[in-house]
Amino acid sequence: MGKRLGIGIVGAGFNGTFHIKSFVGVRNADVLGVSSRTFEKAEKAAKVARDLDVGQARAYKTVTDMVKAPEIDAIWICAPNTTRIEVMEEIVAAGGKGKLLGIACEKPLARNVKEAKRVVELAQGFNTGYLENQVFTPMTVRGRQVLWARGAASAGRPYLARAAEEHGGPHESWFWRGKDAGGGVLNDMLCHALECARYLLTDPKKNRASLTPRTISAEIATLKWARPDYAKKLQASMGVDWARRPSEDFARATVAWEDDAGNPVITEVTTSWSYSGPGLRLSLEVMGPEYSLTGTSLNNHLNVFFSREVKGAPGEDILEKQTAEQGLMPLVADEPNEYGYQDENRHMAERFLAKKAPELTFDDGLEVTRLLMACYMSAERGERLAWPVAGLDDYVPPVARETYTAKDVFKGKK
Repeated sequence: MGKRLGIGIVGAGFNGTFHIKSFVGVRNADVLGVSSRTFEKAEKAAKVARDLDVGQARAYKTVTDMVKAPEIDAIWICAPNTTRIEVMEEIVAAGGKGKLLGIACEKPLARNVKEAKRVVELAQGFNTGYLENQVFTPMTVRGRQVLWARGAASAGRPYLARAAEEHGGPHESWFWRGKDAGGGVLNDMLCHALECARYLLTDPKKNRASLTPRTISAEIATLKWARPDYAKKLQASMGVDWARRPSEDFARATVAWEDDAGNPVITEVTTSWSYSGPGLRLSLEVMGPEYSLTGTSLNNHLNVFFSREVKGAPGEDILEKQTAEQGLMPLVADEPNEYGYQDENRHMAERFLAKKAPELTFDDGLEVTRLLMACYMSAERGERLAWPVAGLDDYVPPVARETYTAKDVFKGKK
């Protein structure tokens, strides 16, 4: 099989563990290290890797120690948004340049454009990959293939794509703190829908630069978690006070693009932490002149029913962000595969071993960050913005500035 990629994962939380599980389907890479600010969490995640036989992972106390380990060839950054620059600085200082075959970073690349540009600057000389799993989900990849091979080839390119990611809220408390996360659900999850919708409208024979943004319109709102009863629940479970300092739990955006032939195309994207359903829902829709496509992660071939006589502790053994343990539930048989992590990590490992740039790099992650900040600015001003948008390099969303209130949605331009 040739050389295998030895991977070190920075971050031992939910996301890092999800990546570890996905390597069951990646044949040319091994998870050999995990680093976390909490060494006990790193040991726990490393044990997951060993138990799954995806690599003889060991826990490291520091990123530096892991980078210097001779068996580590690439780093996956899955730590919180606040640490992006810090982790990259440590990788560089540890001598990673010239040693590592690649660095992959989970979305978003950073909390704002200024930080994202610094991450890109620190990554000069490295082969980089931007981890955006939704463009690797089987329904997205296969749907795009069929649409373009049959529909677009016969009737013309698709012109409208909709995408959404929705669930009841994230696992860790730092996501709920706007200053730490860089925003709320828009920064956390609209990045998925933006890139997924753009990908669906991009000709497979061309790169992502063949679509150019022209206008952006967005809005954010706090629909659920600042309500008194829910704010109390959130404070009890996460230690955050959304009654006093909320983030947005809903966001939507419309981006008008122009393709390289001058044709207009539209992406409509939404996301929320205020969705009440079985669990995580990913959905997409594409329209063309004589065809359409729809898909959702909750429409699958497997369902389970538990009557009220079946008792069980709350958990996520049925699907991610699970909200119930009784009734009729969709059962996602292989979440790391269905959500795109497996093919994403296979792609990154193959490209790093071949010393070729992945389809999505840190430069692409920077462009996504610019789009996200433009969405926040549009929502704050109550305006439709023309691209390129001035002032994005130094812009910090009101949620991250901690000036946002749950009723700002009514205020419009300021």
